[in-house]
Amino acid sequence: MTHFLQPEWFWALALLPLVLLWRGRRGPVAAIEYSDVSLARDVARRGRSRIGLFVWLLPILAGGFIIVGLARPQRAHGRTEVTAHGIDIVLGLDVSGSMQALDFQIDNQRVNRIEVVKSVVSKFIDQRPDDRIGIIAFAGAPYLVSPITMDHDWLQQNLDRVTVGGADDGTAIGSAIAAGVNRLRLTQAKSKVIILLTDGVNNTGKISPIAAAEAARAMGIKVYTIGVGVRGDAPIPVHDAAGNTRIVMAKVDVDEKTLQAVADETGGKFYRATDTNSLQEIYEQINRFEKTAQTVQKFEHTEELYPWALIPALGILGLSLLLQQTRLRRLP
Repeated sequence: MTHFLQPEWFWALALLPLVLLWRGRRGPVAAIEYSDVSLARDVARRGRSRIGLFVWLLPILAGGFIIVGLARPQRAHGRTEVTAHGIDIVLGLDVSGSMQALDFQIDNQRVNRIEVVKSVVSKFIDQRPDDRIGIIAFAGAPYLVSPITMDHDWLQQNLDRVTVGGADDGTAIGSAIAAGVNRLRLTQAKSKVIILLTDGVNNTGKISPIAAAEAARAMGIKVYTIGVGVRGDAPIPVHDAAGNTRIVMAKVDVDEKTLQAVADETGGKFYRATDTNSLQEIYEQINRFEKTAQTVQKFEHTEELYPWALIPALGILGLSLLLQQTRLRRLP
């Protein structure tokens, strides 16, 4: 990047046109006076004489270069080194059968909960380029979708393959938290977070949510919990024996009290999302809370460029003096 340290010198460039105007009106000083200019007419037509007409412009050109040099042109060479101390995050996603409920919308089209969750989580991943992220899905038991990784393209591919409706249905919230703790306990990150999303009540698993939260707190892991879905009845697709699909209204319930207790135990926060916009806002809030720590070092070297202007100026002045004292020397 090139800049001028003293750009106010450029105002002096405005004087050069005045010098040209003054010199043009004054005209050249006669070296020899003749009573009849016809005596010098033939000499004035020679090339050397024509060149001599422009010699007086050389000092003005040199003056322009000198003004540019006085403005102190500089070129800055700099670089910035950013060392990111990322956060290790495990995303826990409920994939139980109730996540097929059609109580969310995208672009005014009714879609099931899991598709909205995957869309929002995908954006969240894109906003955390410096963090290692893993995904655990759970229904009646948790399973690993992706280990903790910095390869977010591969992480997104695995997220796309997450589906609802396994053989082992249910909602094992405690086991999902414990699985996330197990993934984070050996990592070296200074900050470790679990973001657990569910639309139900813990009804299976070998460990209770509170016991899992206590283990997370002991490991220095913060747990954010999200309860998703409308309150009351939600439309859920049901398949009959003939393979036909029909929509029935079924009562849904989220154990807000337990999810709140888990978040409080670990220093996290509990959220409730009843539509697409609120779910998006929740992940955006978490994204703002859990900032990646960065160390920024800036290095800058400044190179002075004024010699590139002053050296040509001295050369032009030298050429002007040389011509005036040799081939274009004026007669006394």
